[in-house]
Amino acid sequence: MMSRPVVLVFLLVILIITSQFEWKAQLANEIEASRSISQKQQHVSSREEIVKEKIILSQEKNIQRLNELVQSLQRQLLQCRSSNNTVNGTGNSLAANVNEIEGQQIVED
Repeated sequence: MMSRPVVLVFLLVILIITSQFEWKAQLANEIEASRSISQKQQHVSSREEIVKEKIILSQEKNIQRLNELVQSLQRQLLQCRSSNNTVNGTGNSLAANVNEIEGQQIVED
């Protein structure tokens, strides 16, 4: 039969080998879990980038609409000024004509 120290060494070797298998399996599980987490983080990151791009595009469209509205309002303002000058010019010439006529009437009287 085997001596006691040989049996103890044999059991110790078996214990070391089985613990290494368990340790390697646990390490493999942790690596797989970290890969899964990394993939999820990349997925979330890419979704965030997509959302940011959509927000930027939406803001650019809004800015374009606002620029168009500003241009439209500027054209309307120019039209109002132009028609206002025309009315004022007509009103001034009418007033000048009225003053002229009144002046002529006073001279004739």
